[in-house]
Amino acid sequence: MRWDALFDDLEAQMAATNVAADESEIADLTRLEQSGVSLADRLRGQTQLTLRIHTSGGVVFNGLLSHVGSEWIVLESGLSTTLIPSFSIQLIEGMGRQIRQEHSAVHRRLGLGAALRALARDRARVVIYGSSESVRVEGIIDRVGSDFVEIAAVARGEQRRPGNVGGVFAIPFRGMAAVSSHP
Repeated sequence: MRWDALFDDLEAQMAATNVAADESEIADLTRLEQSGVSLADRLRGQTQLTLRIHTSGGVVFNGLLSHVGSEWIVLESGLSTTLIPSFSIQLIEGMGRQIRQEHSAVHRRLGLGAALRALARDRARVVIYGSSESVRVEGIIDRVGSDFVEIAAVARGEQRRPGNVGGVFAIPFRGMAAVSSHP
């Protein structure tokens, strides 16, 4: 009888050791898998959630995450749409647990320049918030280069015409914290 109890105890210890080893291996595999997840993939899983984004320029934006590019995100709030370069994101609040990878090679290559060119094409009125709190320019995007944007400062309600331009400003992509457009 004592031998049966001893063998039962040894078997239980061995089973517990195997379970612990399996759990440790699963945890290691989970951590390894998570290490390959990009912020863009993590944010794609948050599409249609309301997020609060703190930017390098000290400005905080709240809105529904509607689009995620390889180098940018778009938040919608009321009539305002805000494009935020990924490099200017300092903190994100309100995220769920989901992850979604982008399978389209075309979408993975759409960088910040492509998103800004769409705003320039539409002649959208924008406000560019700089990565420094003192930089804020409102107007119409004139030109988008490979690593910069030019904006013509035009008074609200005015069209982009030579006589209405208060100045043209070049802003490097890295100097932008966010770009908001308003109808």
